[in-house]
Amino acid sequence: MSKAHRGKGIRTEKNHGRGTCPVCKKEGVKVLYEQEVAGAKTKICKICKATIKHGKAV
Repeated sequence: MSKAHRGKGIRTEKNHGRGTCPVCKKEGVKVLYEQEVAGAKTKICKICKATIKHGKAV
C-alpha cells in the first residue's frame, strides 16, 4: 500500500518545515521540534533536540 498521508502535518508549515536551526546553524533541515533555548521557545532540528535531551552541551 502507498503511504499517501506521510508528512501531511508539515505541508502546511512554511517551506514544508525546513529552515535554519537556530542552535547548530544548519541550513535546509526540518525545524519541527519546539524547545526552550536561552529562555525563549524556538523550533529546532531533531539532532539538537536529542542533544539537549541527553544533557550534552550545545
